[in-house]
Amino acid sequence: MSSLQNKHTLKFLTAGSVDDGKSTLIGRLLLDSKAILADQLSGIQHKLADDESYDLAKLTDGLQAEREQGITIDVAYRYFTTPERKFIIADAPGHEQYTRNMITAASSSDAAVILVDVTKINWEDKVVELLPQTRRHTLLANLLKVPSILFAINKLDAIKDPDTAFINVKRALEKFTQQANVTITDIIPISALKGLNITTRNADKHGNILCEKVYQGPSLLEALTALPSHVAYNTQAFHFPVQFVQKLQEAHDGSSTQHGRRIFWGRVAAGTVTVGDHLTVQPSGAKAKISKIFANALQEELHEAATGQSVGLILDQEIDVSRGDWLIAAESSTSQKEAKATLAWLDDEPLVVGRAYWLKHGHRWIKTKVSAIEHHLNIHTLETEPAENLDKNSIGEVSLVLQQPIPILPYNEAKDVGAAILVDTATNRTAGAVLFK
Repeated sequence: MSSLQNKHTLKFLTAGSVDDGKSTLIGRLLLDSKAILADQLSGIQHKLADDESYDLAKLTDGLQAEREQGITIDVAYRYFTTPERKFIIADAPGHEQYTRNMITAASSSDAAVILVDVTKINWEDKVVELLPQTRRHTLLANLLKVPSILFAINKLDAIKDPDTAFINVKRALEKFTQQANVTITDIIPISALKGLNITTRNADKHGNILCEKVYQGPSLLEALTALPSHVAYNTQAFHFPVQFVQKLQEAHDGSSTQHGRRIFWGRVAAGTVTVGDHLTVQPSGAKAKISKIFANALQEELHEAATGQSVGLILDQEIDVSRGDWLIAAESSTSQKEAKATLAWLDDEPLVVGRAYWLKHGHRWIKTKVSAIEHHLNIHTLETEPAENLDKNSIGEVSLVLQQPIPILPYNEAKDVGAAILVDTATNRTAGAVLFK
């Protein structure tokens, strides 16, 4: 079996401050992996004074607003394959205004590549001050439990002493991540524009290898290829959010054995389920047993389903179950009406304690209030501080009071059960990302 068949697809995001070169990096990966069609190449090609080059950022900055402003707004997903592995890239916007998009991408990624632009910081200083958005994206990636975090120190071709810059910035990143208790996988010197140390440890046109004296590690693509894929697995009790309810129709010959029964479709959020298992419906508390498990719309049957699988379930009796309900293991008692959570606040308006917000958990919407803010995190000092409110892009610890009980597991143990979002009831804007404790 080939190495490609042995390895799961790796989904990673690129993050960092605005204009750090994320779109250019992705364009370079697509170009060097031959994932770009000829007509796309002709559209981004331009003639320079001494050679022919490409405006690589145009491959990902697809929205008209992005082209006009020169920034990435939406999360753009791109796909490419090498002989060793398949990849999905999430190009997250760097501007503080779009931090919510970065959180969306990070919540389902196997790795985060956080770019650091050396031309924006005082790399000659012994103590380098990192950009706030570099610190914020690192903390968020760690908070969201992205399994692997890599730093790519970019634009080293544009400064006079790349070796010193790499050493000083690397030292600053190591100090910051150590203080923040963030485990990092690699710190890699690159030039996305020139394609240096992106796919291989290659030399520039003068024969120089980037940071050859101070870095002997892999190229960025080599490091990504070696990363493990996150396998959705946990030992928690079975939790299943109902996304869609399908009523089965009797066959014309009257042979259907499930006439009148319904299939409850969704994605297993935690644990495993087997035909014959006893379940409880939340919030109603009704009891039932699994009669059949379908793998797909063709009704191919399974004996068991595990975390991350999208399946359809048939119960042994007709009970009231709707979209937004949860089917959980009968022995589980995870439903709560009050909860503590880490909250990444994303709205332009500050969080108001006591105000009602919509909380979306799984496929269910309920009203909730933040009853208290315990503290917030100062991203510069990494200390927790008392807070009366949370401003945009703040990270804090809060207490929530819910209109109805919902099944909750700690985010660290089961992402899909332990995460929710807060939505402003007046504007319908996503206001915050909730990670239950």
